[in-house]
Amino acid sequence: MSAGDLQDVQRGLRMANPPDPAELRAEVVELRRLETLPPLRRASGYFRVVGPGYLQSAMTLGGGTATAALFSGALFGYELLWVAPVAMLLGIVMLAAVSHQTLSTGQRPFDAMRRFAGAPLAWAWALGALAASVIWHFPQYALASSMLVDVSEALGLGSPPRFLMGLVVLAWAVLLSMLYASGTWVRAYERILRWMVWGIVLAMALVVLRTGIGDPLDLLRGLVPSIPESRNGVAGTTLILSGLSAAVGINMVFLYPYTLLARGWGRNHRRLARFDLVLGMFVPYVLASGLIVLAAANTLHLDPSYSGQRLQPVEAAQVLGTVIGPTLGRVVFGAGILAMALSSITLQMLCCGFVCAEVFGWKFGGTRYRLATLLPVPGVLGAAFWSDIAVWIAVPTNIVCGLFLPAAYLGFVRLQRSRDYLSEDVPEGLGGRVWWSAMVAISLFLLTFLGWYVVTNGPGYLERFVGAA
Repeated sequence: MSAGDLQDVQRGLRMANPPDPAELRAEVVELRRLETLPPLRRASGYFRVVGPGYLQSAMTLGGGTATAALFSGALFGYELLWVAPVAMLLGIVMLAAVSHQTLSTGQRPFDAMRRFAGAPLAWAWALGALAASVIWHFPQYALASSMLVDVSEALGLGSPPRFLMGLVVLAWAVLLSMLYASGTWVRAYERILRWMVWGIVLAMALVVLRTGIGDPLDLLRGLVPSIPESRNGVAGTTLILSGLSAAVGINMVFLYPYTLLARGWGRNHRRLARFDLVLGMFVPYVLASGLIVLAAANTLHLDPSYSGQRLQPVEAAQVLGTVIGPTLGRVVFGAGILAMALSSITLQMLCCGFVCAEVFGWKFGGTRYRLATLLPVPGVLGAAFWSDIAVWIAVPTNIVCGLFLPAAYLGFVRLQRSRDYLSEDVPEGLGGRVWWSAMVAISLFLLTFLGWYVVTNGPGYLERFVGAA
């Protein structure tokens, strides 16, 4: 490989339709101007150009998050409200490092991890992201198609076949993924996802406004980390681990740095990227997941007929319908859950495209990249074969897919202190050491705790799945 070829492999993103250089130069000039402004005015300026963070919240606000939040509220009331913000804070510590590394060097992360952290970690990261995206497609389609059917029934439009609704979802997902692949429509795609994310938050907020909030002291106590006792055969630890795993998945960690490169962002965007993670990912995720917990706590948790052994979002929507209106409750809640599934499906497709593009050296936006985004399409069969399976199966799926995550985290831990990779951009001083130590602690916690829990509770997962199906 020639020096020129090596440089091409290491830096930037091969794109069929790269960003307009003139627009990027103007954006950098604007960012430098914003750096001179007070924090509030700077934040107002940043708000106009954020985007990749919203892709992360749109991807994580899917079936896994909905399931973990629904079960948490239905079984434990307000007691597990703390899980979502803690899980996302842990994720931000790692993703902030990912953005710092990617934007400081301009190097494509898979190649950087392979050469500077070790090929085994890089391949585990890529293959884990691909596997998680494909696996999660099946329950996402089951969720989306079921919610479409329920919303149709609530509106008096009949009961269309679930598989037909799955094909509708597939058409939407393919259209959006191709829109992003065109390169020139990256920002339009991000804008659509931003509307969907805040639409989810609004839908859940409307539900909670109608159901009301119980004792404010219970709500405040729920924000303090604690592990509740098992209820109805479900351990609080299980839902905590599921929530931690659903907040930041390995496919999110793979997709994120490539969305930064697809935007054409570089060193001048590092502070903007941190702001984007907070505004675009942390805030919407915590609001949406917390509101789902509140909605379930205010209804299912108080419903004496709910046993805790079986729960589907459709059933949750119908329970909410008895509280806030048979049509309004089901439609609003159903629309929010549907948006969560749709956004996750499209972003999982993008992740598959980026993984294959990196592994095989294809251009982003090219024909082969577009075909690779279709790898999870068999997940549409979930609309036909998974729709009657209780949504509990998403809880252990969250945890098992979470086992892939420590490999990626350990790779970025090594990159964060690599002089060969970051050169003078290695974070120094007390702040740099605290940041790196937090990354190490998070990686080891996930590796040991998730591994131990799956090994000791694996038979219980199978038993619950068989009993719930």
